[in-house]
Amino acid sequence: MITGALAYFAWRAIPCHEAYSGAVNSAIAWVQPVLIFCMLLVSFCKVKIKEFALRRWHLWLCLFQVGMFVALAAVACLNINYNLKVVIECAMLCFICPTATAAAVVTARLGGNQATLVSYTIIINLVTALAVPVVLPHVHPIGNMTFWPALMAILVKVFPLLICPLFLASIIRQFMPRLHALILRPKDLAFYLWAVSLALAIAVSAKSLVHSTVSLWCQAGMAVVSLAACLAQFAFGKRMGKREGERISGGQACGQKNTVFAIWLGYTFLDPVTALAGGYYSIWHNVINSYQLYKHRHQPQRQDTKM
Repeated sequence: MITGALAYFAWRAIPCHEAYSGAVNSAIAWVQPVLIFCMLLVSFCKVKIKEFALRRWHLWLCLFQVGMFVALAAVACLNINYNLKVVIECAMLCFICPTATAAAVVTARLGGNQATLVSYTIIINLVTALAVPVVLPHVHPIGNMTFWPALMAILVKVFPLLICPLFLASIIRQFMPRLHALILRPKDLAFYLWAVSLALAIAVSAKSLVHSTVSLWCQAGMAVVSLAACLAQFAFGKRMGKREGERISGGQACGQKNTVFAIWLGYTFLDPVTALAGGYYSIWHNVINSYQLYKHRHQPQRQDTKM
């Protein structure tokens, strides 16, 4: 995280950085999906599709995320001032945003159940794809945007990077055993791919925050609600997961978010200012992940039900 932030400020210190900013932005926009795809491919090569399973905590997490999203949307539809509405919309994004594709990597590193985490990631992406087009047009009407165009926009944005690595991993496992063994040979490859992806994500978040023209009070409100949403979702996920012996998986499933998708949702369906929520949430959930990884490293005997 520090590397990503410092890299952005080092880039800004270069005198001619503005001349190459377009090329760098294009490169990052291309590299990030490739990193995520490779990271998921490596992770999915370790998990068989038959190991995927539905759990009761999947239902509770979906109900919690959608329930908070709808409740906040009802408040946002009231006649409230602009700054308060922006903050509430930020909270909405934080709760409905689906599980990060990288959550499988962190879950595996922490000793959680990677298969049930991936199952929930697919479920919550489907739920988000249905909930967002139904609710957000009432909060922030956008031209002629209706349910089906919005649904297709979300599916095109999310599912190629989620489903394609899953099917490719299954094909490699079934028909290319040598390639499968080669992919799994480097220890913690997915984790290091995630680390590079994290540095890029933090650099992008730093850029969004630095270039924001939002008032300081409004930014402070966004930072606070995104932190509150992050803590609440990690806590709720761990509580529900603990009931079935999957505390780590439940916490990561509910708390670790696809913040790039949250930023896109803000720009596409709400006031563009709300995209900052994704940047703040990216910082908070990665701080929590860093702390969890630190604890796990110094207490390797911890099990999924205790962490």
